[in-house]
Amino acid sequence: MGEARRRVAERGGGRRAGGTVLGSRPSYSVRPAALSRPERVPPAEWTVPWLRTAAAYAWRLILVGVAVYGVFSVLGSFQLIAVALFLALVMTSVLRPCTDLIARFLPRPLSVAVTLLGSVLLVLALLALVGSAVAGEWDRLVGDFRGGVHRIQDWLQRPPFRMSADRLSALQDQLTRYVTSHRSALLSSAVSEFGRVVELVTGGALALFASVFFIHSGERLWGWMRDQLLPSGARPAWDRAGRAAWQSFAGYTRGIIIVAATNAVLVGIALLVLRVPLALPLALLEFFAAFVPLVGSPVALGVATVVALAGRGPLTAVAVLVLIVVIGQLEGHVLHPLVMSWAVRLHPLVVAVSVIAGSIVAGVIGAVVAVPLVSVVWAVLRALRTVPP
Repeated sequence: MGEARRRVAERGGGRRAGGTVLGSRPSYSVRPAALSRPERVPPAEWTVPWLRTAAAYAWRLILVGVAVYGVFSVLGSFQLIAVALFLALVMTSVLRPCTDLIARFLPRPLSVAVTLLGSVLLVLALLALVGSAVAGEWDRLVGDFRGGVHRIQDWLQRPPFRMSADRLSALQDQLTRYVTSHRSALLSSAVSEFGRVVELVTGGALALFASVFFIHSGERLWGWMRDQLLPSGARPAWDRAGRAAWQSFAGYTRGIIIVAATNAVLVGIALLVLRVPLALPLALLEFFAAFVPLVGSPVALGVATVVALAGRGPLTAVAVLVLIVVIGQLEGHVLHPLVMSWAVRLHPLVVAVSVIAGSIVAGVIGAVVAVPLVSVVWAVLRALRTVPP
């Protein structure tokens, strides 16, 4: 009996604490590698890498597009206020340097009042000059246009158009019938346009009121918004971004005003030399149309071409068409690179797409606002990505 117990004890001492005998095979079975269960691959990994990257960018771009559309929809509901504040910022970017210069000799509030009052008087004087020019040339203009209409009819009857007199008279009758049948609609459109004029005056008053505070204490307003709306850790970066945005917006505004004024002066001189009627109003139209990049100047000069055709004949109209080409080349290859390069660095394709997208979203106002808005966004992104020294 003792010998049997000793043998059992020796066999028990040869086992591990886990119950496995030293030198023996483990108690559990091991599957061969070929029969092991493969690792589960997520469905997102079934596609190729470039498609996954494109999808990731796509849904993020969709979210950004929805956010931008929402912002424009909200601004569209408050279009009058948004346009008034935009005009106030434009006035501030133009008049702020003049105010800072006058503030060296006068108190700040008095310098703001002198600058704003002087700019308003300058605009009123310019409008009065245009009105007097139109009134002085009205009688001669009516006669020129009557003769111009007859010249256009004669021109259409000749090759290559060869339109008969009966066809031209039929077109005149159709136009007369259209005006007669749609008289009420045209009257209601005129009434609605009168409402637009009231909104325009209201927006101008709001823009003038806001510009007073922007010119006088714009730095304090920005500092208050930065300290109240942003956390302390994000204030330095967004302060740098805000200053870069204002520098880009102000540079673009001043640059486009220089380009528009240069175009208006060149157009006015050329129209005076060609003795085109309403040269001064057409030059003023060219000035305001130049604020719509790539589109405004050709449209304004197209109007000048029609006026030249009716008032001076086909040869003068052809000369104005040549003027369109020359001024377009001068603006695109000399003025814009020379004046705007220090303010806005955007590719012409970006400018064209921005203008078209802005016109689709908000018409003429969107076309005017699109390029400065894109330049401001680009300046903010560059400032936020730049590591401060």
